[in-house]
Amino acid sequence: MSTVDKAKNKADKVAGQAKEKFGEATGDRGKRDEGRTDKVKSDLKDAGEKVKDAFRH
Repeated sequence: MSTVDKAKNKADKVAGQAKEKFGEATGDRGKRDEGRTDKVKSDLKDAGEKVKDAFRH
């Protein structure tokens, strides 16, 4: 996994966490759920990159 991909995935995860916390603090379920979705997408991208790396070596 390239460093750029790792950084993007980490940024997406942090943004998702922020959205989730904001949604929880304001009672905005939509924003909370959007944040959770962003975090899951980031985790899936990380997993996909790790699988690609495993097949490259």
